[in-house]
Amino acid sequence: MLFCSKWTRTPEKPWPSAASWNRCPSSRPLETMPRKAQSQWDFGELFGPQQTRQVWTVTELTQRVKNLLAQHFPSIWVKGEVSNLRTQPSGHLYFTLKDAGAQLACVLFRGQSGIQRDLLADGRQLLLSGEITVYDARGQYQLVVRTVEPLGLGALQLAFERLKQKLQAEGLFDLARKRPLPRFCYRVGVVTSAAAAAWRDIQSVWLRRHPGMEILLAPCRVQGEGAAAEIAAAIAFLNAWHAAQPAGRGLHAILVTRGGGSLEDLWAFNEEVVARAIFHSTVPVVSAVGHETDFTISDFVADLRAPTPSAAAELLSEGMFQIRQLWPRLLKTLHHHVFQRFDRKTEYFQNLEARLQRCHPRRHLEQQIQQLDDLMERLQRLPARRWQDQKLHLDRLSQRLARVKPSRWFQRRVERLQSLQQRLRERAALELQRHQTHVQHLQEQLHLLSPQHTLERGYSITHDAATGRILRRAEETAPGRVVVTRLAHGKILSRVEKSEAETQEPVKKNSADEIAEGTSDQTIK
Repeated sequence: MLFCSKWTRTPEKPWPSAASWNRCPSSRPLETMPRKAQSQWDFGELFGPQQTRQVWTVTELTQRVKNLLAQHFPSIWVKGEVSNLRTQPSGHLYFTLKDAGAQLACVLFRGQSGIQRDLLADGRQLLLSGEITVYDARGQYQLVVRTVEPLGLGALQLAFERLKQKLQAEGLFDLARKRPLPRFCYRVGVVTSAAAAAWRDIQSVWLRRHPGMEILLAPCRVQGEGAAAEIAAAIAFLNAWHAAQPAGRGLHAILVTRGGGSLEDLWAFNEEVVARAIFHSTVPVVSAVGHETDFTISDFVADLRAPTPSAAAELLSEGMFQIRQLWPRLLKTLHHHVFQRFDRKTEYFQNLEARLQRCHPRRHLEQQIQQLDDLMERLQRLPARRWQDQKLHLDRLSQRLARVKPSRWFQRRVERLQSLQQRLRERAALELQRHQTHVQHLQEQLHLLSPQHTLERGYSITHDAATGRILRRAEETAPGRVVVTRLAHGKILSRVEKSEAETQEPVKKNSADEIAEGTSDQTIK
């Protein structure tokens, strides 16, 4: 827990009381201070000193934590398992270092040099060093990586990996440049210590399997300071001797070997000078350093690697031993081919298994199985649920049928149909009678407004015979003019003898008379 205030706790200076946190150390005693004059508006301090508290912003608190982490953890080594490795387009690497109880966010920036980035892989146990800092934007503490080492391997192993990658990039390990050994080796150069147990094992094997083998020993130290230079010089000496011999009398192979030991003991065979001496050798080189589980740089550069010195001696004497042991060897060869084929098939199936694991088909299968289980469960629930729905619907129909008898319902429908038919007939008769009455009324109005009806009432219509103009006043005609008088039945043609105008106001015509006169005018015309 971090305590942030203007006080710093030391063994000689304990934490102050809460009432004294805001007290100035240089202030005088309270009783010696002059008393201020108070007014009626002076209420004193609303909040006592013990109620004040220091409030931090998020940025201030994060920066304080960041400074404390940088102060207490300037450089630290952490081990754990890499997970969630992500490479950003900018080249920075982000991953998580975790163990069984916790996890730590880590970042490796692109500009950090001297780090083997290929060591970073998910699931790999690594030893990291760097500084603990805080990423302000998230308020998350993280490790800025400066060094990456495989967990459990020291500086020698790290140097081994670096040299291996360097030589491999230069092509020293290419399979295309490796030369096959002659089937029958009669003359072999050996680079090892004359006092080593490996030298005695080699002689024992060749004495038993190939007694006629010619051996040229180039003694040298195989461990300790300066051993690598002696090994490289021995290889160069054997190549020089081989070049000085006539054709067919040189060395068939060079065996570089020593017995087992620790990584430090075998380190001379991991030096770059030895690797380049093997690479530039004109004679095929067999490397047999340490035990079967030991691997050195010379094993990768050599044309052939043998698991042990004895195995190397057997490989170099294999051709002659096959001739001496022809028939047993045939059976052994058969077994060898069978096991070799078995190994290839095993490797093939192992590769298939690895590919299967990489593709994660189990996840897809588990998902399909889960979907199948869901579908089966739905399929099992569907008939039962459908049967329940149908049963519920049938129960409802039965209840409705029990409440309403079909015969009564049919009788009500028949009665309603008869009622509607009767109403339809009555409504049709009423509509017919109403239209007949309306037509009759229109006929009567037409008869009343007809000019013929006016003439039948005793009236007549007189108009000028020459012009056909209807005469309404006496002044409209003159003596001697011929007029035609129309009666209800027939016409009268007469001549005017005399016309007398009336002195009183003419009688106002009604609309019927006007219509009759208009009709008469049209008829006369």
